[in-house]
Amino acid sequence: MGTRDLNDEEIVDMLFSRDETAVNEIKALYGRLIYSVAYGILRSEEDAEECENEVYMRAWSGIPPARPQSLSAYLCKMARCAALDRYRHDHAAKRGEALPIDELENCIRSDSSAEDRLSERELTALLNRFLKSQDYNTRVIFLRRFWFSDSISEIARRLHVSESMVKSRISRTMKKLREYLASEGY
Repeated sequence: MGTRDLNDEEIVDMLFSRDETAVNEIKALYGRLIYSVAYGILRSEEDAEECENEVYMRAWSGIPPARPQSLSAYLCKMARCAALDRYRHDHAAKRGEALPIDELENCIRSDSSAEDRLSERELTALLNRFLKSQDYNTRVIFLRRFWFSDSISEIARRLHVSESMVKSRISRTMKKLREYLASEGY
């Protein structure tokens, strides 16, 4: 495992120089985080471990050419993508079971042509502005639900509130988000 106290930039430099110990450093520093992101979506230890290993492979093959500003965010995004891909593949036949991210996609999906759609970067900026305008608990609930894929009961337990309060807050936040995106032309 990781033996040195390295920062993200040093680990990325190791990847650029194709130093295989960089993967061990990533695992030591971010392994639990990567696993928890994947487990939050998949709810399976075995599948989460496989996604974690896939993230290490993706990081090795993706850096270079990528040089992420935040290694943890880069790795978490890869973990989410790997877990969502796995989830959708495993549940393709079970149409009744939707992921929280699917709820969010329904909110932000545009009916306009591809040319009229905002770029991913612009949408990210809009979502960030929207979330910054919300109170702390609303942001926590939103991120726990749509980024970490926590269940309603997990969020309620984490915040020491009722499940109905969490459901209500999510519903109101999604309505506000739709209105905000519409006001921004999305």
